[in-house]
Amino acid sequence: QVQLVESGGGSMQAGGSLRLSCAVSGGNIGDYDMGWFRQSPGKEREFVAAISWSANFREYVDSAKGRFDISRDISKNTVFLQMNDLGPDDTAVYYCNRVRWGAWEALFRSWGQGTQVTVFS
Repeated sequence: QVQLVESGGGSMQAGGSLRLSCAVSGGNIGDYDMGWFRQSPGKEREFVAAISWSANFREYVDSAKGRFDISRDISKNTVFLQMNDLGPDDTAVYYCNRVRWGAWEALFRSWGQGTQVTVFS
């Protein structure tokens, strides 16, 4: 069974940067399209970014384009999300998961604990 462990969140003032990490065990990220999702209080979990299994393609939600960058390290079986120019609307718990390319929906039934990102103005 695949396990996902997210880390790297924190609290910061608007305009700052964070790098989130997602350590994956029980599966090889080189075999999967992987993505990041987030959930804000009172809202449904939403897709944020994805990287294809080959790492040749990346996709972002419109609000993240130009600010966020998804990457991976095969040797560490870890997926990253570099987030720049953060704003209060980015406040959420961030999760990673395998993603269905094009539909931008999560495929693993189990989620990690997520990592909290709080941005204040």
